[in-house]
Amino acid sequence: MKFFFLTTLFLLSNSVFAQDLNYTEQDINIDDHFNGTLLLPKTETPPLVILIAGSGPLDKDGNTNFLKGNMLKKLAKSLADNNVASFRYDKHSLRQIKKGNYDLNYTFDIFIEDAKTAIAHFKSKSQFGEIYILGHSQGSLVGMIAARGQVDGFISLAGAGQPIDEVIINQITASAPQFTEDSKRVFGILKEGKTTDDFPAALASIFNKQTQPFMMSWMKYDPQDEIKKLDIPVLIINGTKDIQVSVEEAKLLHTANPDSKMVIIEKMNHVLVPIEGERLENVKSYNEPNREFSPELINALIDFIK
Repeated sequence: MKFFFLTTLFLLSNSVFAQDLNYTEQDINIDDHFNGTLLLPKTETPPLVILIAGSGPLDKDGNTNFLKGNMLKKLAKSLADNNVASFRYDKHSLRQIKKGNYDLNYTFDIFIEDAKTAIAHFKSKSQFGEIYILGHSQGSLVGMIAARGQVDGFISLAGAGQPIDEVIINQITASAPQFTEDSKRVFGILKEGKTTDDFPAALASIFNKQTQPFMMSWMKYDPQDEIKKLDIPVLIINGTKDIQVSVEEAKLLHTANPDSKMVIIEKMNHVLVPIEGERLENVKSYNEPNREFSPELINALIDFIK
């Protein structure tokens, strides 16, 4: 009898939870090589946000093989709870790996083309109202380039305000200053369109020969120049506990586009959760999917979109 009662309670609970969802989840195939997940609220012509992930082979939920924080999945569900549709997708690099293709001979522009493809697909549909691009971290630069003349608004979430070479040099100067001059020298060579084997072994993860062409293609874009070109509403968000992209980066973007709205969220880190402690808690949070988002973030997004 006890087992029957618990089983019945479980089934009833699942039914209630299912009824509470005010959105549907759909797998969308844009073409043979590009698909993702659409969260669609049960409202007429909701606004749509296309989510663009940051650097690395991230899946549509914002995860890698060794870090599973479900950042983009949680963001999509938070938007859906507020009657905002979203589309998210695996990054090009991860799609290649899933197909067994470990060739890294692609450029930064492939990410921009993916974003443009997603925009074109959903602009052809009549089921949405306004369309927005939201780019997180590296995705901020991807999104602001793809958004120009194509969407109704752009959101930069923890996006850098400097070209990637300057960002990396600043990070190296802060963490390993003995390699600052070597980094500047190598980036100088890459800016000339040349590759090199002359770099410290400690910097191999940044400057290995296979990724240098990709780095060249990324370096050519200056976020401050790109955000100036946007004549649509722009929202720039950063958290004070972000140990990867500082608040100063957001200020650079805002200065470059003074018509933008900037929101600085106290205690929010790079994966969009509030941090009360110091670096250890901050780093651990990257792999803690049950952490709740900063409520100020969701409020800022919904205020901007609606």
